[in-house]
Amino acid sequence: MEEEEEEEFSFLIAKPPPWFTALLSLQADLIHNCIFTLLSPLITLFSILSDSYQRAEEARDTVKSAAKKVPSTVVHGSSLMVRKLAWGLLGAAYMGMVLVVVMVVAVVIGVGLVQMWVEEPVFLRETLHFDYTEPHPKAVFSFGGSKGKLGVPLGHTFYVSLRLLMPESDFNRDLGVFQLTAEVISINGDVIAKSSHPCMLHFRSLPVQLTRTFLMGVPLLLGISSETQELTIEILKHKEGYSRTKAIRVTLIPRAGTFSLPQIYEAELLMNSQLPWKKKLVHSWKWTFYVWMSLYVYIMLLVVLLCSFRPVLFPVTTVSQRDPNGRDSTMAIFEEPGSRARDARKVSESLKRWQQSRNKRKADCLEKLQSETVGSSASSITITREGTSAFVEEDVGDSESVC
Repeated sequence: MEEEEEEEFSFLIAKPPPWFTALLSLQADLIHNCIFTLLSPLITLFSILSDSYQRAEEARDTVKSAAKKVPSTVVHGSSLMVRKLAWGLLGAAYMGMVLVVVMVVAVVIGVGLVQMWVEEPVFLRETLHFDYTEPHPKAVFSFGGSKGKLGVPLGHTFYVSLRLLMPESDFNRDLGVFQLTAEVISINGDVIAKSSHPCMLHFRSLPVQLTRTFLMGVPLLLGISSETQELTIEILKHKEGYSRTKAIRVTLIPRAGTFSLPQIYEAELLMNSQLPWKKKLVHSWKWTFYVWMSLYVYIMLLVVLLCSFRPVLFPVTTVSQRDPNGRDSTMAIFEEPGSRARDARKVSESLKRWQQSRNKRKADCLEKLQSETVGSSASSITITREGTSAFVEEDVGDSESVC
């Protein structure tokens, strides 16, 4: 009985057509999509707020950890700075020592090269001894060295002077004038140049002699002063040529008609040479050449050292300072700007990912709606397509407005 009543009841209730079911499902989908579209700004705002809160929490934790690490970082950075300063001072001292050594070597080489190029004038001072056993006493001064190393260089003009220290004796005052002769003798023994000069003591009258003796009596008795006269006579001038000079001979000749020779305490030959004008110019500027040549050699030595001996100038000393986490401590101080940039990049990447996921969800909803409408009848398909197109247009417009 009960089964018959159920069958009668089922025949009384009419079964809805398929298009009605599809229409109800379409309306439900439209209501769901409208509600989702209306709530999407709130959902988006909530997601942004939650992400911001998470970022703020992470930033707070980062700040706390950084605040805890600041003292150790400062101490480590200070020690590292002191160590680097010490290495820098040591490197500066080493480089200064190398540069000083190179400069000394350059000065020695530069001065040596200029000395080889610049000629110096010749200055000689030699004592002469006359041979009074001869009627005409002679004294010979010979230049030392072999044929290749003579006293006066080629092209020099030398001047010869004779200094005589003579007593103020009655004999010398009565002698009067006598003759001095100087001769330049070549290597072959020939006389290249000859010069002769008269000479005599300076005249002093008797009152002058007595007055001078009275005034200089005490120094004369003590040996501070002596009764002598010093005569300096320029007796020769000669320019050195290819016929090189070997010796200079000086002869004392008495006055004509007498055989008396002067009394001499000491005789000394003085000779100085004069450079040619070109060599004289170079000699006058030799200190300038010293400086410039030393500077050129110094630069050349530095270039050679830089090109060939770079490890000597710049020794490699690698000091690796790492903290307990294994990171380089030199970068610990400069991590803050880099962390800020990384945080900004992470925020932008999270926003992009959120937009991509939202667009993907919308696309999935549209595909699901289209697949449900395809299984209905032709009439319902027409209605569904019209409603779906309207819904799609409205949904796309909303998505564009939200995006």
